[in-house]
Amino acid sequence: MKGDQKMAKPMTKTQLVAALAEEMGSDKKSATTALDAVCDIITREVAGGGAVTLPGVGKIYCRERPERMVRNPATGEQFKKDADKVVKMTIAKALKDKVNG
Repeated sequence: MKGDQKMAKPMTKTQLVAALAEEMGSDKKSATTALDAVCDIITREVAGGGAVTLPGVGKIYCRERPERMVRNPATGEQFKKDADKVVKMTIAKALKDKVNG
């Protein structure tokens, strides 16, 4: 970050619902239903090993990590960590360009 720029506080769900309702020309109840449905679909798809592309925003996906050796930074102890999954997001070029542009 440059100089005295501060990171903006994340938009709350209430704020997002209000903005979505305004953008849709709808009421907050309909916007909440739409937002909850989109979040449920993304969660279900990614949890099932799939991916979801949000046009102009990015792609949310699940990646499997193999079993591996890791080190506890506090003690220096090495141990084997089981294979697991991690959720990732690749940001769309359009969003990167808008932020930097």
